[in-house]
Formats: sequence, C-alpha cells, structure tokens
Amino acid sequence: MAVEDLDRLTGEVRELIIETVSNTGGHLAANLGVVELTTALLNVFDAGESRILWDVSHQAYVYKILTDRKDRFCTLRQHDGISGFLKRDESPYDHFGAGHAGTALSAALGMAAARDRRGSNEHVVAVLGDAAAGCGISLEALNNIADTTDRLIVILNDNEMSISSNVGSISTHLGSLLANPRYNRWKRSVEGVAHKLRMGWFRSTYYKIEEAIKSLFLRSVIFEEFGLRYIGPIDGHNLPALIDAMTIARDHDRPIILHVNTRKGKGYKFSEESPDKWHGTAPFVIGTGELKKQSDKPSYSNVFGVALERIAKKNDKVVAVTAAMPDGTGLAAFSKGFPDRFFDVGMCEEHAVVFAAGMAAEGFQPVFAVYSTFLQRAIDCVIHDVCLQKLPVVFCLDRAGVVGDDGPTHHGVFDIALLRCVPDLVMMQPVDEEELGDMLHTAIAMKKPVVVRYPRGRGNGSHLRDTFELLKEGKAAVVKEGKDVWFWALGDMVPAALKAAEMLEKDGISAGVVNARFIKPMDTALLSQHAKDAKLIATLENGVIAGGFGSGVEEHLGAQNIPVQVLKFGWPDEFVTHGAQDILFRTYGLDPESIAAAVKKACHAQNQA
Repeated sequence: MAVEDLDRLTGEVRELIIETVSNTGGHLAANLGVVELTTALLNVFDAGESRILWDVSHQAYVYKILTDRKDRFCTLRQHDGISGFLKRDESPYDHFGAGHAGTALSAALGMAAARDRRGSNEHVVAVLGDAAAGCGISLEALNNIADTTDRLIVILNDNEMSISSNVGSISTHLGSLLANPRYNRWKRSVEGVAHKLRMGWFRSTYYKIEEAIKSLFLRSVIFEEFGLRYIGPIDGHNLPALIDAMTIARDHDRPIILHVNTRKGKGYKFSEESPDKWHGTAPFVIGTGELKKQSDKPSYSNVFGVALERIAKKNDKVVAVTAAMPDGTGLAAFSKGFPDRFFDVGMCEEHAVVFAAGMAAEGFQPVFAVYSTFLQRAIDCVIHDVCLQKLPVVFCLDRAGVVGDDGPTHHGVFDIALLRCVPDLVMMQPVDEEELGDMLHTAIAMKKPVVVRYPRGRGNGSHLRDTFELLKEGKAAVVKEGKDVWFWALGDMVPAALKAAEMLEKDGISAGVVNARFIKPMDTALLSQHAKDAKLIATLENGVIAGGFGSGVEEHLGAQNIPVQVLKFGWPDEFVTHGAQDILFRTYGLDPESIAAAVKKACHAQNQA
C-alpha cells in the first residue's frame, strides 16, 4: 500500500480499537501506541512467511486486526471469542504465544537458530517494550545473540512505560538516547532530506552515516556491545521513517535493533493524558472516558494497599516491593506515602524475591505484592532463597484464581499447588476485606515466610478496621453448622458454599460451611472432627484441583484412616480459557447450583449403596 493509504488505514484501525475496547474492555493505551509501528511492520514483512513475535502481546491488537481477525475483533476477550493475547491455536500468524514479559527475544533467537540449521531464509522479528528489555530473560537472550545467529531483527518499542512508569538503568539509558538534543536536531534535518528524496541508495547511505554520527553525540549504546547493530531513535508515528528503517533491517546481514519511540495511548485524548490508567480498562464511554459500570466497593488490591499503609505507620521495618505493578497491586499510595520504603524493581520477579530476602536477612519486613500468575516465574527463589532460610518475607498474591477475560496466561490458579508442598511456608486466604487486613497483620507478626492470596475484583464491602486482629495460626472458622455434609471453602468460594448449602437444606441435606482461612497449616483437628461426623466433605477453591487445597484435605484424612468421601471442587487439569468469571464458573461446574447438584448426587449414591 502507498504511504497515503497507510495513513488512512492507521486512522481506521485506531477507531476500531477504541470502539471495540469501549465495549469489551482490554489493553487500550499500549495498542494505540503501536498502530503505525505495526502497520509499517506488515508493510515490509510478510506475516505468513516471516516469524513476528510480540513480547507480552497485550500490544498486538493492531496485529490481530491486520492478520485476518478484523471481522472477529468485536469478540475480543469474550468467551468463545478471540484472545486479548497471541495464541498459536488462534491464528497461523501467531507464531509464538505470550502473556508474560521478556519472552520474545529468547523465543525469536530459538526460531532464528532453527531457521539457520534448517537452511531456510525467513526473517525473524521480535517486538519488545522498553520495560521488557530490562527483564532477566531478555538480558539472558541478549547475551546469547552474537554466539547464536547472524540474522535477527529486534524492534524496541520505547514508550517509557510498562504498566506504570519504567524504572532501572536500562530505561534511563534508553531515555538518554531519546533525549539528546544535538543528535536529534541533526537526525531530524537529515531525515527530512532522506524522506523527500525517497531514493533507495540514499536510505542505505543515510543509516551508515547515522551510525558514525551517533558516536559523536551519544554514550556507547549497550546493544552494540552485545553484537546488534543499533538504529534509532526512530519516530514511531512517522510511517515513512518506520518503513525505511524496517527495510534496512530486512535487508541487513547481521543482528540489528531498531529503537522506536512511540507515545502510549496516542489518538485518544484520555489515554494520552493518563496512559497508566488506560493500560487496561473496563468498558467505557468514548466521549467522556467514564467507565460504564462502577462500584462503590473497593477492590482487594486497594484494600491491601490501605491495610499495608496502616501497618507501615506503626512498624518502620515494613517495606513494600513490586515488579513494575505499583498501580495494579494497590501500592501507588504507599509509594507516595513511604517513598524510602517502596521498591519497584521492574519486570523482574526473580530479582524481586531475592531482593526481598536480602532485606529480610538484615532485619526488615518486606511485603512483595505480585500477581499470582507472575510469581510462577520465581518459585525457585521462593523455595531456595526465602523458605530454606526461613526469612520473613510476606508474599501478597493478587489475582489469585481465574481472572476472567485475560485468560490462561493470567489466571492465578497454580499458586496453591506450587507452594503448598514447600516446608516452613504458611498460606492463607481471606473471606473478605476485613479478614484481608487481619491476615496481612498476622503474616507480618509471624516473622516467617507467609503467602496471602486474594482474588481479582471486589469483596463484599465489609469495613476495613483501623486496627487489625491477630489470627491464630492454622485455625479455621465455622460459618454455618451442619451434619450430613461439610463444605471446607477458601476465601472467595465461601459465598458459593453458603448458597449451595441453602439449596441442599431444601432437599433435606444438612450442610455446614467452614471458612478454611489457612491452606497451610490447615485446621486438621476441626477437619478430622467433621470428617468423622459427616457423610461427605466437599472442598471449594479458586485454584487447580491437582495438588491444591482439596488434595491437602484428602491427604490428611487418608493419613488418619478416616473413611469419608471427599468431593473436590476447583479447576480441572487443563488450561482454562478466557471469558467473564461468572461464565467460567458455570461452564466448569463451580457455581452454587452445580456444586449443590454434585453434592446431592454423591449423597444419593451413598444412600443407594
């Protein structure tokens, strides 16, 4: 397509993204920032023949639209619709799935190595954000490029943001490249001539001249030291400049990195003004930017942030750690109130865990707030560097359980199974906001490794007290008495257990409900008592069944030789798809009606036997 047609196309794509996300919710700002970049990329490279990889891939909406999914884009993030991330089984153009940061460079390098050994000639292009460039996986891949392949194209999308503002030396270094005024004045002048002439030979000559001139104005570019030829910074919203640079990269015979400067949220006033707030959004009104559905109940993330602030005011040893998620985890206010006790380490979860362990070893009380799905990257560090040394680090796992529309890359359903087996680790889950405050207070007072997990979304609106109570370690709470069946439920599954119990009572089955509170150590004395008196124990958890809380209940009862049937409710041994949470719970039989029906069937089978 001609450049003038591409300009019109980018406008249509932006309009479609804004219109769709206003109805479905999704990642808005990041995608609006890469419209020209993606358009130029697909103008120069054949998406079917080339291997194009997107880091995280929450910025790949434009790519989806321009690779045969425009007509299905209205189903974005909906159950049975297209995913908000790249998925290999969704499209042949999705060469590598992604949902976590830092994977594109390693995967692209692997594909380039496979191409070289196969003897084929396709291009391999990795698009990564500036925040992902500082991720440990990206740095490990960067260290291997020169020894692995002679042909690899990296596009560094630099918008000075991840979800919140970037931190760290690499981000600072990239900023210095973008900000040098003398270099940029020279660059704009020469580019103006180059784009007016539109001469192929001048394009090649210009970039050779630029490479020499850069050294006069800029500090040594880190990527050159790793064996990649560096070109940039390039205006990420200038289609001719992008096409020229990508054409050079396509025809180059050594690893090359294009440093592209984009504006997150470009093209929509509200997201340009507050790109952090519009990174991920619920459905909204386009004209005003107001959310279509708002609740007066605070999210668990915000409740956690408020509770930690109150505790920190009384305990000057408490410090907060996050991995590029101060807003998402509810720590934004803490970072302002306690700037010298707040640490954002960037998209580096492994480093965050060991960093927290180092502070704990020196007498401080680190609280690491992280999404459950992202802690998966640092399980070894939790085991080796925290628990083995019995260091008092508190892990607050946000988004524990299914998260809905973001799908399997973001469902936090594995943490119980991954961590329940670790010695010297305490795991808790609160039933509401009030209990979250109590658990955070208790976790800090324990002076040992502790995990507190809580779901995405809002609680029941219970009041967060000014002062918190210490919970007795390993003690559950009976919420409703019963005789025939006992529900042992974790946190957000307690309301479902209560509703199921009410339904069973109408059928003459007496059902009790326990708020288990502690995943580990569980209240084995109370559990044994219930198991001896009841016909059936049913466990409910917003996590995988395999190795989960219910498995722990079954293990204990088996070890005690208590012959009671255990019915486990949780997520099956498969990757759960994306979709609204209520749809997923119904689909997988975890709604109160399905739970009550399954328990009734089991009780009926026992009576028949």
